[in-house]
Amino acid sequence: MTDCKAHWNAVYTRKDRSEVSWYQAHPEASLKALSLVGRQDVPFVDIGGGASDLAKILSERGWRDLTVLDISEAALAVAGRRLGEQAVGVALIVANITDWTPPRRYEVWHDRAVFHFLTDEKDRAAYVAALKAGVCSGGHVILATFAPDGPEKCSGLPVRRYSADQLAAELGPEFDLRHHWQEMHVAPGGAEQSFTWTVFQRR
Repeated sequence: MTDCKAHWNAVYTRKDRSEVSWYQAHPEASLKALSLVGRQDVPFVDIGGGASDLAKILSERGWRDLTVLDISEAALAVAGRRLGEQAVGVALIVANITDWTPPRRYEVWHDRAVFHFLTDEKDRAAYVAALKAGVCSGGHVILATFAPDGPEKCSGLPVRRYSADQLAAELGPEFDLRHHWQEMHVAPGGAEQSFTWTVFQRR
């Protein structure tokens, strides 16, 4: 965990958030997925939310129960500054998702670009265990990873690429695949990254 934490803290210390390859000025795909969930102002957790503005946007739209988890203190410090006074209503948690035991359940679990970094089977099993502990019955999981035609590495690290069906197999039969699509993300440097987006509902 120490090496992983050091890696991501170094990334966010070296670069402005607008320079990292996964940066989005406006999280359109995440908001599209939330519109498909059809729920507003419910307990929400953003896994690996880092310096994203998603929590800020949801707070501005009236969501009051928001949690952002990231392994990097540096990333969450950026998020806190971006949130400003709105940070009072957002829980910022520094943790490695593979070591985290959710203290409560959420109705929406959102992960854009964390799961594909888990190349070790044990880490993926730990992630799914945390997800099952943290998502309530009937709750939704929004999961986005690199698609089969996406990059093989990101931020200098190897990744696993997934189709929607492969993500469904990782989560298991407790989760029904409700929606899926592919999105081409254009990184700040101009490179194109193909993502698989999925929305699951827990039975």
